[in-house]
Amino acid sequence: MPNIVLFSRSSHQDQSQRVADRLGLELGKVVTKKFSNQETSVEIGESVRGEDVYNIQSGCREINDNLMELFIMINACKIASSSRVTAGFFDIPVDNLYAEPAVLQWIRENIVEWKNCIIVSPDAGGAKRVTSIADRLNVEFALIHKERKKVNEVDQMVLVGDVKDHVGILVDDMTDTCSTVCHAADKLPSAGATRVYAVLTHGIFSGPAVSGVNNAAFEAVVVTNTIPQEDKMKHCTKIQVTDISMILAEAIGRAHSGESLSYLFSHAPL
Repeated sequence: MPNIVLFSRSSHQDQSQRVADRLGLELGKVVTKKFSNQETSVEIGESVRGEDVYNIQSGCREINDNLMELFIMINACKIASSSRVTAGFFDIPVDNLYAEPAVLQWIRENIVEWKNCIIVSPDAGGAKRVTSIADRLNVEFALIHKERKKVNEVDQMVLVGDVKDHVGILVDDMTDTCSTVCHAADKLPSAGATRVYAVLTHGIFSGPAVSGVNNAAFEAVVVTNTIPQEDKMKHCTKIQVTDISMILAEAIGRAHSGESLSYLFSHAPL
């Protein structure tokens, strides 16, 4: 793939390497360090003049530092005369990538009774998300209406839909402390669900999240590898990770060659 340079930023180098391997590329040479006053320094170790540059940075761990590092790197690429720089996080047109195809693939391959499942949103805001997945699987959906008095604290949860004698699969875009999804998981068995799973795009797992997942009624909590999870998995065997680097790699390849990205909205690259 000529005229393309892929740089890994410091937040999630394993994912960047997976994307590079998928594209048949070597990661670009760059040194990132901090001065004694904690100012971030970026040194590009190869020419990017006229190249199509892609930076991969995950929004996890030290978020402010990661964002500043990304901005400095983009500026460095522009100064070095790259023809185009692609990342995100900007007030310009962007292409959103969706984990839905990977979620559908995981459900079909790992839940034997998936044809007897109910896709459940842990809040009303995720209704559109779960109806799309339920339609693709040709199953029913339900949602949980919640009243929240304080941030990250759920006061009351009401299940809207019937999960009796079905496998309940909670689906959401992200989880932080896991308070909402854990309360939802404990609600489903009392409503007759035979087993409970959660499939979440971004697993932040801050504060009491790991303890909450361990104590909740989950068979498994599945997240993508947009955020490194090795440490969390050591303390919680219920947490599983599905790889979405092939989606990122396919998006980079298509963007570089000027192809449409809409294929990725309904297909998980093999």
